[in-house]
Amino acid sequence: MSSWWSKNRQRILQLAGTILAVGLIIVLLREQGWANILEAFGKISVINLFWVALLYLVARLAVVGRWHVLLRSGGIDMRLKDSMALTFTSLFASNFLPTTVGGDLLRLAGAMQMGYDRAVCLASIAADRLMGMLGMSLMAPIGLFYSWGVLQAQLGSAFFVFLQKPFAFIKRTISVFGIWIKKPASLFGSLGFACINMFCQFSAVYIFANNLGSRASFWMIAGLWSLTYFITLIPVSINGYGVQELISTLLLSRVAGLTPAMSVSIAVLMRAYQLLSSLPGALYLPSIMSAMAKQKREASSGDILL
Repeated sequence: MSSWWSKNRQRILQLAGTILAVGLIIVLLREQGWANILEAFGKISVINLFWVALLYLVARLAVVGRWHVLLRSGGIDMRLKDSMALTFTSLFASNFLPTTVGGDLLRLAGAMQMGYDRAVCLASIAADRLMGMLGMSLMAPIGLFYSWGVLQAQLGSAFFVFLQKPFAFIKRTISVFGIWIKKPASLFGSLGFACINMFCQFSAVYIFANNLGSRASFWMIAGLWSLTYFITLIPVSINGYGVQELISTLLLSRVAGLTPAMSVSIAVLMRAYQLLSSLPGALYLPSIMSAMAKQKREASSGDILL
């Protein structure tokens, strides 16, 4: 029993955290009243829904470009359509499977299935995640400036724990840049795609907030969403479900001046676009899962022969 608990403790705690966070959202929705929530949704124009959909398309393509630049400069001559397929599969798995790391494993398995070097692909995936975090962190100081008091009051000591995570991640993965350290152009290119991705996400939140009557500046909204991203990295729920919605609702209502009903409406919409924009990855998931199963069987067979 103890070994089973040790093996599954983190997953169980994350599941409990997800249930708690979703439960708190349901309580918040009930307190605000469904009529107010529906009224907030009704204020968002159809044209803005279209623009946000376009922004998310560009954001996802920027994620593809971010990794593709690192692959090519690392000596992996992967076709753009292949890196696009693997990236969307990774995004789909990260959103619909109970782990964000699982998406990276699928991406690595797919690259290996295509015959590319495992070490370089693994390093490029680690570098890709780091560049994404670096790009998002550019706006975090602005978010901290606007919301420092609110975060201290609401999150307490947990807030300072969250601050340590990005720096620990950077410390662990800084060595992967050995491949690209002599190719700064590729790093700046990857960072450029990361900035396009985050700009599209910030713009999506800003469009919704502005549509609902917020007078917050683009830079405030960008900073607040950047903080939401980093706080969601705390592994207290599965894929950040519930946590992202709670934190974004807190920051948009306490700092950006929106009502809780409007804030939770934006949070739900952003999650919906995040999920829908990763659906193309489902097309490639079965073949990659099949390849992973095949590799596992071959590895098992090799162990038996030995």
